[in-house]
Amino acid sequence: MSPFTGSARRTDTEEWRHLRLVVADGVATVTLARPQKLNALTFGAYADLRDLLAQLSRERSVRALVLGGEGRGFCSGGDVDEIIGATLAMDTAQLLDFNRMTGQTVRAVRECPFPVIAAVHGVAAGAGAVLALAADFRIADPSARFAFLFTKVGLSGGDMGAAYLLPRVVGLGHATRLLMLGEPVGAAEAERIGLLSELTPEGGADARAAELARHLAAGPALAHAQTKALLTAELDMPLAAAVELDAATQALLMNGADYAEFHAAFTQKRAPQWRGR
Repeated sequence: MSPFTGSARRTDTEEWRHLRLVVADGVATVTLARPQKLNALTFGAYADLRDLLAQLSRERSVRALVLGGEGRGFCSGGDVDEIIGATLAMDTAQLLDFNRMTGQTVRAVRECPFPVIAAVHGVAAGAGAVLALAADFRIADPSARFAFLFTKVGLSGGDMGAAYLLPRVVGLGHATRLLMLGEPVGAAEAERIGLLSELTPEGGADARAAELARHLAAGPALAHAQTKALLTAELDMPLAAAVELDAATQALLMNGADYAEFHAAFTQKRAPQWRGR
């Protein structure tokens, strides 16, 4: 996402009605905060998350982000009354606008220039499962369970980019099973098939995600940003194009301050002082 803005957005938002944001030491902690509804998403929650990621990307002050859920679970998906009920009254153009917005939210997670860590406990279902899937890291405790429920409500399992992302994370066979059947997958099974980055002890996902975020935020931010961008861009590239893109990226980074800083730190036998430049 570009940090440049035009006249349409003169100031950034300081208050987000549909989520909670805390920023400290380069780490943004974003909490879905509807615990009474298992953090079910509303139209506003989707839009707030999309717009927040765009804003943080422009500011370039955040170097890692943790996405979690308050209460008993991570996110139970779209709110049955406020979204599913409302969509029944929409025409095709309105439905297309809504579905494009949910996809834009997933793209914002994938395209923001900092690592996103999903801290998952309890249920991550439907859209909640896809948001976790879109993150760069998924840290979960044994209570976590993932369910891509879209076929259970009569819709395609390929919602919000799930049919693109999931086979690339767990393979086509597991992705077919998860998206076609919509059955829940517990934390142990999720770890076995590669859906999790790390399984923590009970109740440990939030703390471990915060620890990982601090570690990433203290590192070379530009290198992390470019690694994330290449991982996404090269998913559909032939090898020749991928290695050429790698070469161009490395040439740019080799001309950067952090690369020179590593050499200076190594020579002086000290820890690097990363600048993210």
